[in-house]
Amino acid sequence: MVADFGEKTKESTAALDKEWFCTMIVVRTTMQIHLFEIRPGGCLWILPMKNEKNFRPDRIFSYFRVEWLPLAFVTLSGLIYNIGLLATPWFEGRLAQCLADILSGSETAAQMALLVLVYILVTLLVQASRFIKRFYVRRFANNINRRMKGILYANLVRQSRASLEKEGAGELMTKAISDVDDCVEGMRKFTTEVFDTGVALAGHVVMLLVYDWRLALLSLLFTPFSYVCAAWMKKPVQRAGAAYKKAAGALSAATLDRAQNAVTYRIYGCEDARAERYEEALDTYEKTAVKNNVWQSALPPLYLAASEAGVLFILWFGAKNVLGTGWRVWDIAAFTTFLSCFTKLVVKSSKVAKLFNSVQKAEVSWKRIKPLMKSPEQLDALDVPAAEDVTLRNLSFACGDTLIFSGLSLTAHPGDIIGVTGPVACGKSTFGRVFLCEAPYEGSAQFGRKEFSALTPRQISATVGYLGHDPELSADTVQNNVLCGSKQDAMPYLAAAALKGEVLAMENGLDTVIGSSGTRLSGGQAQRLALARTLAHPRPVLILDDPFSALDRDTEDTVFADLQEYARDKVVFLISHRLYHFPQMQKIVFMDGGKTTVGTHEELLASVPVYRQLYESQTGGKQHEEQA
Repeated sequence: MVADFGEKTKESTAALDKEWFCTMIVVRTTMQIHLFEIRPGGCLWILPMKNEKNFRPDRIFSYFRVEWLPLAFVTLSGLIYNIGLLATPWFEGRLAQCLADILSGSETAAQMALLVLVYILVTLLVQASRFIKRFYVRRFANNINRRMKGILYANLVRQSRASLEKEGAGELMTKAISDVDDCVEGMRKFTTEVFDTGVALAGHVVMLLVYDWRLALLSLLFTPFSYVCAAWMKKPVQRAGAAYKKAAGALSAATLDRAQNAVTYRIYGCEDARAERYEEALDTYEKTAVKNNVWQSALPPLYLAASEAGVLFILWFGAKNVLGTGWRVWDIAAFTTFLSCFTKLVVKSSKVAKLFNSVQKAEVSWKRIKPLMKSPEQLDALDVPAAEDVTLRNLSFACGDTLIFSGLSLTAHPGDIIGVTGPVACGKSTFGRVFLCEAPYEGSAQFGRKEFSALTPRQISATVGYLGHDPELSADTVQNNVLCGSKQDAMPYLAAAALKGEVLAMENGLDTVIGSSGTRLSGGQAQRLALARTLAHPRPVLILDDPFSALDRDTEDTVFADLQEYARDKVVFLISHRLYHFPQMQKIVFMDGGKTTVGTHEELLASVPVYRQLYESQTGGKQHEEQA
């Protein structure tokens, strides 16, 4: 089986080298291109690629510009709809006048029926335009939403693990979902109200001026008051919105914590304490939500009431016009048309104030996500380098003022498996992450003649394969978790991880869905599946952090034998607290108290009492070596 695996690995590697081994798939959608890329450890990233020239993700105008086609339909249909709305007050006035004329005997019911028929046809045309406008406004919003989230996600996955953990999952979820949605909603309402409010307001104002410009100016004195009030309320609305977003992020984080650690809290009897913390987050969220909703929802009715004060002038001076003693001579139709037109204008003007609040809310969200709205780096194909020596010279790492380890020097050749061990919290995992260059180190760590810290993130992706403590499995099939989109056979890698038989026994084999984070698998199965994924995407340097911790002894023996065959042309750093196979490793790094000791198994047994004690407590010492 090992020999067969080795041959298949060579064949797969040769085939994959021809198509970038990094497994990139370009998928073109209607508005955007996406790039799927495999990173060390088999993680799948979804990266939006810029396909418009001069597109600036950090500029709101750019999103309007790239969606010019839906906006063109919105403009045309919006003009027809809002101009057509002006016909409603006119028809209402004509119908009222026609009814009065019928009662006086100067008109017939046929005239009324004809007027009603024309009114219905005009209304149908106006509503059809409204449907088209709303359809393309929603399409515009959906396209912007997808584009923004694609850019935000692409930049999120390019951040270091430390920065993501510092910000918190709840805050990131709020930004990626709620803040983007609020931004898009503000853009949608702005686009809608440009026509539903802006054009309509202008048309209604012109209509009022035509009927009686003096009365129009007098009745419109109160309308600007709603705009001024909305401008005054900008800062309170933004403060309330920012507090609400912060509370929403904290609640999301608390919810995730309760869901992920529910069993642990129940076992250790700390559910009540965690429930209190959750209730605190929930209470803060409710208070900020209420305050935010007050600013968002309670003010528009006040704006509307203030604007409608002009009706008093229309009733007084409009009645004089009908009686022939005012500024103009009106009939019932003119009075009804003017009053209806003003009422519709007031309703529209209240929406302007509401639009201000929506835009202010969107501004809060935009400020939160703007640092992440930048053009993602355009990635070339991964160029996986040939295997070379890994040389460490006086390598040290410190976290702030705390020294984690120091003085590590060794040279590892392709084919070497270097064991790394030591007591708990001695810096083993930190040493493994040094090769990812997530934080600066002291001394030298070279791949061939190149310093790891001098490599670009792209070059590190092509050079280092990393498997950490967390398997990081996706809610997908076994095959997709192993291959992550690459075109090869998953079975050799599952066999190398001693998982082939168990996968074949599953209900759907390779197509079995394993659940979120591999919830349908045991701890050992999840660990071996992650190992198979790492093996399926070979790199010249592999960092395996405790890959055997959840395996029984027989399975560990099988996996290690396969790993030895697999690593013939690679440098492997195997971090583990299980020392059964350390006698078979070329070199061993023992870490303790910030100090490092390098040597063979026999050398460490002779020179490091703690290592000897750990080894013999697990294996029985010489007896185990003779049996092996």
